[in-house]
Amino acid sequence: MRLFLRAVFAVLVLGISVPSLAKGVSETDLREHIAVLASDEFEGRKPGTEGEAKTVKYIAEQWAKAGLKPAAGDGSWFEPVPLIQRGRGEATYSFNAKGRKLRIVSDEIVLIGKEAEYAKKDLPVVFTGIGVKSDGSVGADVSGKLALVLFEADNAPAKMKSPRARREALIAAGAEGVIFVGDSQGNWPILRRQLLSRPIGLESREKRAKLEGAISTEFAVALVTAAGRDWDKLRAHAKGADYTGEALGIDADFNVMTDIYRFNSSNVIGKLSGKKKGSGAVLYMGHWDHLGICAPDDATDKICNGAVDNASGIAVLTEVAQRLAKKRHDRDIYFIATTAEESGLLGAYAYADKPVFPLEDIVISLNVDTIAIAGRNSKVAIIGRGTTSLDATVEAVARKTGRAIESSTDANDFIQRQDGWALAQKGVPALMVGGSFADLDLMQKFLGSDYHGPNDELTDQTELGGAAEDADLHIALGNYFADTRKYKVTKAGE
Repeated sequence: MRLFLRAVFAVLVLGISVPSLAKGVSETDLREHIAVLASDEFEGRKPGTEGEAKTVKYIAEQWAKAGLKPAAGDGSWFEPVPLIQRGRGEATYSFNAKGRKLRIVSDEIVLIGKEAEYAKKDLPVVFTGIGVKSDGSVGADVSGKLALVLFEADNAPAKMKSPRARREALIAAGAEGVIFVGDSQGNWPILRRQLLSRPIGLESREKRAKLEGAISTEFAVALVTAAGRDWDKLRAHAKGADYTGEALGIDADFNVMTDIYRFNSSNVIGKLSGKKKGSGAVLYMGHWDHLGICAPDDATDKICNGAVDNASGIAVLTEVAQRLAKKRHDRDIYFIATTAEESGLLGAYAYADKPVFPLEDIVISLNVDTIAIAGRNSKVAIIGRGTTSLDATVEAVARKTGRAIESSTDANDFIQRQDGWALAQKGVPALMVGGSFADLDLMQKFLGSDYHGPNDELTDQTELGGAAEDADLHIALGNYFADTRKYKVTKAGE
């Protein structure tokens, strides 16, 4: 039954009551789960590894113990998510200008094809600056050509700052190849490492050029200089807001072999069945994956354990499930632990494209991610504020649990970086609620230090006070939104 997701505000604020939590979630409760999920034994929980097998098994066992029932499409806990990895294989290349082969002394280039083999001769090379103009459109003529793109894009419009967004815009404009130029003294090592780490993709949604890759600034300078051009002048031109790019008078020949590996990862899905069929569902979600073994072989610590990101979120979901399972609610309550969030919300997108229950039945989706940041008594922020009709309701529930509200929209800076975004684009009322993103200075401190590195480990200093309070808040939200008397929705047309 399709539900029109419009709150009946007669029951808002003054009509909200939240039952007291007889036993709140403790820091110890959360620590026990994080200690397992972020242990070296789980090897950083990268999809397609032994770490994944241990992770999804642990989650299913804990959710079964909590009282959930398996709810994947085949009746198990595990919903398959077909993924693909591409790794660098053998590659030969040459660049030519005015009939002569250019001599490039740098070898700082990484090339990866869309298919297992890519061969092309006389591919024209176009320098595109950051790739897009101030309105987000592609100014350069890249159709059937190789686009050289600056990796850093401080002057790009907000929605196009990410390399992925600019790459996809160039592909949509017809680019046959897209190669990013990384700063040799800054982001080139990061860019190179990303490409060599066999990045994971969701093949059903991939937007890839036939050839993709990266070169260092040193390589770019050598290339354009050998062709008689001035790199500094090209960079200066690229700073213009509406730079339209320019052909370099260079053609390229490529023969690129790519190692391709296809495999199934898993979203873990559990359910608490409600009493009233057709009344909708509450959905909790959080990603289980992290980066796996992420440092060089000679590093002292090679594992990105992901204690905060996002073993903490899975720990909260597990404790919330355990407490919500103590009674039967009106609405169904689903829990989904998604795969491959770190690779671009892939598990969430896979679920949004092929849900096990109708997306239109979801009265609220609550994503839990990177939750062990803030201490106790932190304000509650809403990622997704202003995008649904639920802000006032969520705030009223939060206040009933003793929490203050962060009323700004600053946390929306992260709206596209979390799994709820995949559902929001399908019209689902999807929010992230809690304290971690209420203090963005505190969040940025984490993002600039332990985030996505071997130091994101569980220690005695890991802050779990705010996470415990956020867990209690999510229990209160579940109790409220799963109750058809407290939160009412109307059918379309009523």
